[in-house]
Amino acid sequence: MSNHIHTVAGITSRIRDNLESQFSGVWIEGEISNHRLPGSGHHYFTLKDPFAQLACVLFKGAAAKSPVRLCDGLQVQVYGNISVYEARGQYQLVAQFVQPKGYGELQAKFEALKRQLESEGLFDPANKKPIPTFPAAIGIVTSPTGAAIRDMINVLGRRAPWVRIIIYPVRVQGDGAAEEIAAGVRAFDAAAGALRPDLVIVARGGGSIEDLWAFNEEVVARAIAASSLPVMSGVGHEIDFTIADFVADRREPTPSAAAENAVPDGIALRRHLDRLQLTFSARTGQFLSNSRRHLQSLQRELAAREPGRRLREWAQSLDYLGERLEGVIAARLSRCRSELIASKRGLDSLQPERELSRRRDRLVEEMHRFEHAARRGLAERRRELDSFFSLMESLSPEATLGRGFSLTTNEAGELVKSLDQVRPGDRLLTRLAEGNISSLVE
Repeated sequence: MSNHIHTVAGITSRIRDNLESQFSGVWIEGEISNHRLPGSGHHYFTLKDPFAQLACVLFKGAAAKSPVRLCDGLQVQVYGNISVYEARGQYQLVAQFVQPKGYGELQAKFEALKRQLESEGLFDPANKKPIPTFPAAIGIVTSPTGAAIRDMINVLGRRAPWVRIIIYPVRVQGDGAAEEIAAGVRAFDAAAGALRPDLVIVARGGGSIEDLWAFNEEVVARAIAASSLPVMSGVGHEIDFTIADFVADRREPTPSAAAENAVPDGIALRRHLDRLQLTFSARTGQFLSNSRRHLQSLQRELAAREPGRRLREWAQSLDYLGERLEGVIAARLSRCRSELIASKRGLDSLQPERELSRRRDRLVEEMHRFEHAARRGLAERRRELDSFFSLMESLSPEATLGRGFSLTTNEAGELVKSLDQVRPGDRLLTRLAEGNISSLVE
């Protein structure tokens, strides 16, 4: 037995240190009871099961990060550290995060689907469609009775009253909700005419992970990814993330934020247009004023140069030049007429008909002389040709054969001129004036 005497504070501090060192970062599951929320914003409650209970505290900062609204009777899973509230000597769980019971299973399903769709490229920023800056019509897939749609209609009416709002009513939680949400996205994508929006918003208010689970279903994700229209998500609160947020072309933290950022601010836009109008009016006035001064300056310069007098001088010069041109043309015509008369007189004195007759007679005489010379030259060429022909006949092989000579060829048809060209056994052909002789060389 130890003789050391502990104080209450001292032993409590030691107990706290031992508990915190051994039970740090634990998950505990149970039912909430005796929940209290004072003005400080800290949550105090008891976590119990059929056999025991445990005091818990969830401080304000940690409560803002927890996806569940605490209330009595709620089955939850709490993560935190076991400690001791020394003022009462009571051990307690200092909670850091609270999630609904079964959240771990849902979270695992969420992460598995997220990894699958991400590997298929459904989250790729390159596939995101741009959100139109000035949509004329917006299709909203949401519950028609929730607070989310009322907030969105109010925001859109305030910011852009000219935008048409088309609502596709669906259930946003429970069995079959995911199929209805996907059908709404596909319906807007297939619509035509006045029913086809420029932008689709998928929205609902906040809630637990179970409440938001319809927006984590694969059928919703694939409908959003397949849409040819840009899709904006506005689901839950700012801390809530769903699969639909990752697939959508833009994620907004709340339905109201989606409505806010889907359209331009009409009031700010009007102010901007008013500023542009004032700027345009001012610049137009300045331009007109400058143009008016420039015109007046040109008018003064034009008056100083007296264009009327200059035009009258040019007209007078034109008349003077016209008169000179007429005189020059008349003198040139008179000179040409005199030259033509003189040429005609000279031509008459030459009597061209007589000269033509004389030259025609000379041409006929030359033609007769040329014809006689041609006949004589042709006769001389014929005699030369006959002489050449007689000479060729006397030198031809036939004429030589007729004088008693012969021609001998071998089998190749070559003329045999020497004994060196033949061998015993060769056949020869001897051509005479009348007939041939075939012989064999022995």
